Amino acid sequence: MTTLASPIDVIDQIVPLVPGRPTHAARHERAKVVAATQASYEGMFSPDIEGISVVERLLVAFHTAVLSKDAALAAHYRSRLVVEKADPALIDAVETGAIATFDSERIATILGFTTKLIERPIEGDRAAVQALVDAGLTTPAIVALGQLIAFLSYQVRVVAGLKAMAAAEVTA
Repeated sequence: MTTLASPIDVIDQIVPLVPGRPTHAARHERAKVVAATQASYEGMFSPDIEGISVVERLLVAFHTAVLSKDAALAAHYRSRLVVEKADPALIDAVETGAIATFDSERIATILGFTTKLIERPIEGDRAAVQALVDAGLTTPAIVALGQLIAFLSYQVRVVAGLKAMAAAEVTA
């Protein structure tokens, strides 16, 4: 079900960046960085990653966007969850911040770990990792989760910076 290798660059779409405008040109000045960012996005949601499902990873992305108060990123990941046929109750719980109400200890633990790394990274300690192990995540899944959260932090910041640049471009 997962569709990857979209011809549309996700960040360009989310900001949105208009070809021919200065902010679009600035972002695309280093084509390798744009391509690597898009390839990282595609890799993070590849069905080939074992131990943590695409839906779980999309829930992490959606939760990160909600925590970061980025409505456009949240809408993007929400729509991906719908395409993947994620449980609507899970989507709604993430959207409303009710992750403590999940029936799944595994998902609640994954999203709790995400919250720690996004809001209070110092709490992403040995005990937090042990909670993931206790919830059934393997070492490769924990590494993949950490890489995903790091990528999402990068994505949120790039999107925020480009939105600020695009807004300044419009008001100039």
